[in-house]
Amino acid sequence: MEIIRCGSRASTVPSPAYFTGAVRQDPIIDAPEPARLRALHVTFEPGARTAWHTHPLGQTLIITAGRGWVAAWGKPRREVQAGDVIWFAPGEKHWHGATSTTAVSHIAIQEALNGVAVEWLEQVNDADYEG
Repeated sequence: MEIIRCGSRASTVPSPAYFTGAVRQDPIIDAPEPARLRALHVTFEPGARTAWHTHPLGQTLIITAGRGWVAAWGKPRREVQAGDVIWFAPGEKHWHGATSTTAVSHIAIQEALNGVAVEWLEQVNDADYEG
């Protein structure tokens, strides 16, 4: 058993290669092998978002505060709010983030396959972001 005390690990700012705008990540769990579970609490300021990306074993988002937007490749952008749960299937190309006027926070849960939990792709252009 391991207990990780609240506030015992520093927040991080993710690479601008994979995010647009002001984003903060707070680690929840990065389970050691052979476990595959990875989870972060992520906060996006208005206008902030991920780049397009995929997850080899899928991803679950639990919206914890605010309102945001999510989109899967080739599908319309959708609005989400606190309490919503979103599932992206394995390999599904998608992005997520805040709306242009409201912040959003979510818990992102994914599993790693052979040590890889995410494949980052191109940035989301303004036209796709604005819907």
